Amino acid sequence: MKILIYPFIFLQFVFFAAQQNVDFIFHHAKIYTVDKRFSTAEAMAISGGKIVEIGSDEKILKKYTSQNIQNLEGKFVYPGFIDAHCHFTGFALDRWKLELWGTKSWAEILEKLENYSKTAPFEWLYGRSWDQNDWEIKEFPNKTELDRRFPNRPVYLKRIDGHAAIANQKALDLAGISENTKISGGEIEIKNGKLTGILLDNAMDLVEKILPKISENQAIDFINETQKECLSYGLTSLHECGISEEMFSILEDSQNRNLLKIKIFALLNDEPESYESWISKGRFTHGKITFGGYKVLSDGALGSRGACLLQDYSDKKDWKGFLLRDENFLKNLSNRLIKSNLQMCTHAIGDSANRKILDLYAEVLKGKNDRRWRIEHAQVLNKNDFDKFGKFSIIPSVQPTHATSDMYWAESRLGKERLKYAYAYRDLLKQNGWFPLGTDFPVEEINPIKTFYAAVFRKDAAHFPEHGFQTENALTREQALRGMTIWAAKASFDENEKGSLEKGKSADFIVLDQDLMQTSEDKILEIKVLQTWIDGEKVY
Repeated sequence: MKILIYPFIFLQFVFFAAQQNVDFIFHHAKIYTVDKRFSTAEAMAISGGKIVEIGSDEKILKKYTSQNIQNLEGKFVYPGFIDAHCHFTGFALDRWKLELWGTKSWAEILEKLENYSKTAPFEWLYGRSWDQNDWEIKEFPNKTELDRRFPNRPVYLKRIDGHAAIANQKALDLAGISENTKISGGEIEIKNGKLTGILLDNAMDLVEKILPKISENQAIDFINETQKECLSYGLTSLHECGISEEMFSILEDSQNRNLLKIKIFALLNDEPESYESWISKGRFTHGKITFGGYKVLSDGALGSRGACLLQDYSDKKDWKGFLLRDENFLKNLSNRLIKSNLQMCTHAIGDSANRKILDLYAEVLKGKNDRRWRIEHAQVLNKNDFDKFGKFSIIPSVQPTHATSDMYWAESRLGKERLKYAYAYRDLLKQNGWFPLGTDFPVEEINPIKTFYAAVFRKDAAHFPEHGFQTENALTREQALRGMTIWAAKASFDENEKGSLEKGKSADFIVLDQDLMQTSEDKILEIKVLQTWIDGEKVY
């Protein structure tokens, strides 16, 4: 009898002694790994900020031990969301400005501006995010009332898409703008021989270069506030689409102060003065910040009629929009970047702009490749241009909430026939079999759950329209989730580091109170993020 018992006790001792100590164990969860098989698991062991192993409760709890074991009691674990197109620092630094999101009339804006003028931190009165398409009278405003109310204070109010603004006469005078000012890649609106105050695209730069700047410490404080908001929505990484060298330096300073938690893939603005030093550096990662390429602008936005179309706007005769950059400039930049390891990521909204960029890319990419050059938005396409994405491995980077924000008025801009080939996400997905999803915040809201909802159900947050908008281009739940995780990681060459929950990858994950893959359509927007983890550290 003793001969049987002692070996059994010895084996038990060896088994428990062999348990591996790890930093964290999470168990009794439903874990969506978003691996190639889209498999699920119950438990996960983490050490050194990496996933050590993932599997069943029985396997993980037997094999590993930890001082930090969390029973998630059936909650739902997903890879951390990645926003593949946003303006994180732009949103952060705008926090001192008057928020005009959701205003329903020009009169409401004027009232808000009166109140703001009493507490504004600078002489300038700066507001953001108005949208005339939300008003009963869906036309650009005129500066007349701004001039009357604020004759001695400069006023500058930027439209929601960042491609149009209105300025009063004081601001125009300070910027040196008159009826005779000429601008390339933009428009200074004149009616009846007088300035209306409306500035489109490059014309806005004349005012923006003289706007007051906040201090670096204030900037870092605002960045930290915005980061907290992002983390509360389950964002663990984001693609910062277009920042200056100065802003890149501020992000690094924030990181040096141990304040930066979220991972940032940064694309610099296409400022020629940065080319020599930055292109020669090539892609590099410093802590949580990666420099990966350039964000380039080819045209404006559809809402402000700055998107460059092949044919006239349906609601504006003899107007096709315009390109923001000279074609030779774009060609020279592409020829420089193709010789580096950097990505070229170009904003293109209209079908003319998309065609020009697709053809420009094709000229230097030659054929199938793994450069992952991107077209940001890829919003309106000619039906004959879709196949160029697949033929030249060009990646469309799209934002599903644009479709559900624009659907109320997009047909008036494009007409029924062109609208068929706008916001065509399923058709675009077919080209390469994957693409990243983003929000474009602050043009849209930060919440990635709304990205998921718009992509799958093609409805706005009020569940409109009842049967969805052009649902032939809706994505499946799995496709939408992949677009917000592993495909977004792939869009920045980071798919081996993050984007899915697999052994050896960063422990970037979130815990949700409901199952994004199973929750009924009418309940999805109620889903809450309970925890957010980055590199094995709880950040929310």
